[in-house]
This record gives sequence, C-alpha cells and structure tokens, in this order.
Amino acid sequence: MFIIFKWLSSVAAILIAAYFLPGVVVAGLWSAIILALVLGFLNLVIKPLLVLLTLPINILTLGLFTFVINALLVLLASSMVKGFIVGGFFNALLFSLILTIIQEVFELLLKKED
Repeated sequence: MFIIFKWLSSVAAILIAAYFLPGVVVAGLWSAIILALVLGFLNLVIKPLLVLLTLPINILTLGLFTFVINALLVLLASSMVKGFIVGGFFNALLFSLILTIIQEVFELLLKKED
C-alpha cells in the first residue's frame, strides 16, 4: 500500500511541479505516470552509481553536486519519456528541487496519518 501511495504521490508531484515551472511541460496524466516510473528506476539504479563515481566532487562541494546529478537524471528522463519536455539544465534543476519538496510534504502527510 505504501509503495502505491508513494508512486501516486510522485505522479501528483510531477504534475504540480510542471504546473508551476514554465520551462517544464508534461503532456498529460499518462506522461506523468510513465515519468514517475522512469525517474524511480533512474533514481534506484543509475543515481547510486553516479554518486559513487562523483564522490570526490560531492565531498568537495559538501553534497551540493547531488543537485547536479538529480538535474542530469531529469534531463535523461526527458529524453526517454515522450510528452515530458524540459527547457534546459536550470529548469531541470528547479524541477528536481520542487519535486523533492512536494514529495517530502506528501510523505510527512502520510506519516502524520499513521
């Protein structure tokens, strides 16, 4: 049940973040659903490898390089998912930040409910 809620909250967060950012376009609900799956897969498989490979840079920047990795993953997802368009690196960075904030709010609401 928790996994389904987390996935649905990711879909809602994608739609909300795309609504507020003019440089990000999500064509519809199906694009958001597929994007949530693709971003989940990329965060599960590729992100740990990228964090490990860029560990020295991440240490020097006190972890701020992780934001760059997140933006790059959003750009990669935009090239994989039809109906999801990001207008550049800065928009991808803002999208990943807003997406993270919205998902954290949803998780806080879920924990409050339990």
